[in-house]
Amino acid sequence: MSFDSAAFLATLTDLPGVYRMIGADGGVLYVGKAKNLKKRVASYFRANLPSPRIAHMVSQIDHVETTVTRTEAEALLLENNLIKSLAPRYNILFRDDKSYPYIQITKGTFPRLGFFRGSPDRKSTYFGPYPSGQAVRESIHLLTKMFRLRTCEDSVFSNRSRPCLLYQIKRCSGPCVGHIGPAEYAEDVQYASLFLLGRHQEASKRLANAMEDASARLAFEQAALFRDQLQSLRQIQEKQFVHHHKNEDVDIVVAVRESGLLCVNLAMVRGGRHLGDRPQFPVNAGESGLEEAVTAFVQQHYGLHPVPARIVAAPLPEDEGDDELAATLGEITGRPVPIGGPRSPAQRAWVEMARQNAQLAIIARKQAAALQEHRLLALQEGLGLEGIERIECFDISHTQGEATVASCVVYHGNGMRKSDYRRFNIRDIQPGDDYAAMRQAVTRRYDALASGGEGAVPDLILIDGGKGQVSAAFGALTDLGLGHLPMLGVAKGEARKPGLETLVFPDEREPLQWPPEHPALHLIQEIRDEAHRFAITGHRNRRGKARTTSQLESIPGIGPARRKALVTQFGGLPGVKAASIEQLAAVPGIGRDMAEQIYAALH
Repeated sequence: MSFDSAAFLATLTDLPGVYRMIGADGGVLYVGKAKNLKKRVASYFRANLPSPRIAHMVSQIDHVETTVTRTEAEALLLENNLIKSLAPRYNILFRDDKSYPYIQITKGTFPRLGFFRGSPDRKSTYFGPYPSGQAVRESIHLLTKMFRLRTCEDSVFSNRSRPCLLYQIKRCSGPCVGHIGPAEYAEDVQYASLFLLGRHQEASKRLANAMEDASARLAFEQAALFRDQLQSLRQIQEKQFVHHHKNEDVDIVVAVRESGLLCVNLAMVRGGRHLGDRPQFPVNAGESGLEEAVTAFVQQHYGLHPVPARIVAAPLPEDEGDDELAATLGEITGRPVPIGGPRSPAQRAWVEMARQNAQLAIIARKQAAALQEHRLLALQEGLGLEGIERIECFDISHTQGEATVASCVVYHGNGMRKSDYRRFNIRDIQPGDDYAAMRQAVTRRYDALASGGEGAVPDLILIDGGKGQVSAAFGALTDLGLGHLPMLGVAKGEARKPGLETLVFPDEREPLQWPPEHPALHLIQEIRDEAHRFAITGHRNRRGKARTTSQLESIPGIGPARRKALVTQFGGLPGVKAASIEQLAAVPGIGRDMAEQIYAALH
C-alpha cells in the first residue's frame, strides 16, 4: 500500500518542528527540520523534485513522523541529535562531533597561556576556536616568543625556586621567581590578547609608545625588550599570507566535488587572521548537490559548535525561503548571523584558498585510498586469503606486571575505525603473564560473538607477539568455537628493528618473513603500531590513576572528596608531594592537622 501523502498533509500543523521519513522496514530514511512543518513536508510530494536522489527517497516512504518544537532553533538542535543517533541513509552526515581547540589565558596575578579543548567557561579568557591543535600550538609558540607568557601548570608554577629552561631561551619572563612584576606581566597579557583579537595595529602602537617611554626613562634594557616584541609582531604580520584589516570573525564554508568525492572545507578567520582549515568528507553524500551539502554542514556544525559573526559560503546554501537558515542561527546565538557569498577581495581570496585546499584534500584522500587498496591486495596475495576487509589487532602493555591493559584496534575498508577500538583492563592473572593476558583479552572480545550476539566477524586477527602469544590467543578462539578465523602473529625482529618482523601462524606452517619494502608488511606494521599506541596509552592512564590514588588513599582520613580536592589543587600526586604544609592546609577541607599528616606520609 503506497503512502497517502494528501491525507497525511491534511493533518500537519504550521508550527516549527522535525520530520522523519520512515521506510517499509521501519528504518529512518531522512530527518529534517522546518519552520513550517506543513509547507516543508508538502514540498517533497510536488511534481518536480530537485534531484533523482530525493525522488528515490520519497518513493520509499511508508509513513512520516513529526515532532513539534517551540522554535526553529529547537528544531535544528533536535534534528542534529536525531541525525547523529539514527544516521538516516539519505541525510548527508558530517562526523564533526569532536571539540575544537582554543587558546586559553587564565585569570589571576600571573595568568597562564595554554591549550584548551572543551566547553569554555568564565574562569578564563578563550580565543578561537581553531581548526586544529597544530594551529593552536603554533600560535602559542608565537605568543611565548613575542610576549613571554608562562605556559606551565599552576602546580609547577607555585613550587618553583629557580626559573626553567623557557626563561633561559627567552620564551618566559620568569614570574615564578619574581623576575617580572604583576603590572609588567599584565601589560604582556594585554598585548597578547590584542594580538589574538586581531588588533595588531593597536598592539604595535602600544608597544612603540612603551619603547619610547622606557628610552626616555633611560631604561634601555626594557626598551630593547619592547623593540624585540615590536619587531616580532611586524615580522609575523608580514608573513601572514591572508590577513584582513578588519578584525572579523568569519567562517568560510566551501563545497567541492571532484573524481566522485564530495569535500566540504571549513576555513576559520579570527580577528582578521586566517587560522587554517579543516576538510571533511560526509557520509551518504551520493549524488547530492553542493548547495545541499553546504546546507547540511551549516545545520549540523553550528548546532554543536560556536557560530562566528559571519559565514561566507560557496555555493550558497539551498534556498529555504527568507533566509531561514540565517534566522535560525540568529535565534540560537541571539544576534544576526549573515550567511552570504564572498563580497570583498579578502573574502574572495579566502574562498579560493579554501576551494584549493578542498581539491588537495580530495587528491590526498584518493591517493591514500589507492595506497591502502594496494597494500590490502598484497596482503591477500601474500597470505592466500580472499576478501580481507576487517582486521583486528591485539597488544598487551604493562610495567613489570603492573596495570596490565590489552588493546584491540580495528582496520576496516581502507583505514582505522576508531569507533570500534576496545581496551581491556586485565585482572585475576599472575602479574607479567602476557600469555594469560592475551587469552583473557581475546576471550572477552569475542565471547558475545561466539554466543550469537551482535558483532562484526574479523577477516584476519593480528597478534602483536610471537609463538607463545599466538598460541594463547588461538586457544581462546578455539574454546569459543571460533578457531576457524584466520590469525597471524607479528614477532619483532632483531633489535626490534622495523622491517625484520617474522609472521607466525597458529598451525604448523613455517614462519613467514617478507622483505622490508613489502606493501603488505607496511600495512601490518601500521595496524600493529596503532594497537601498541592504544595499549600503552591505556596502561599509562591506568597506572597513573592507581599510583595517584593508592598513596593518598593509604592516609587515614583521606577519602574521595579530599583526594579530589588535593589532586585538583596541585595537578596530581607530584604536586601534592612538592607542596608545603601551609599550602596543603590552604586546600578546602584539609586543615593544619591533616596537612601535617599528609606531609609526613608522603616524605
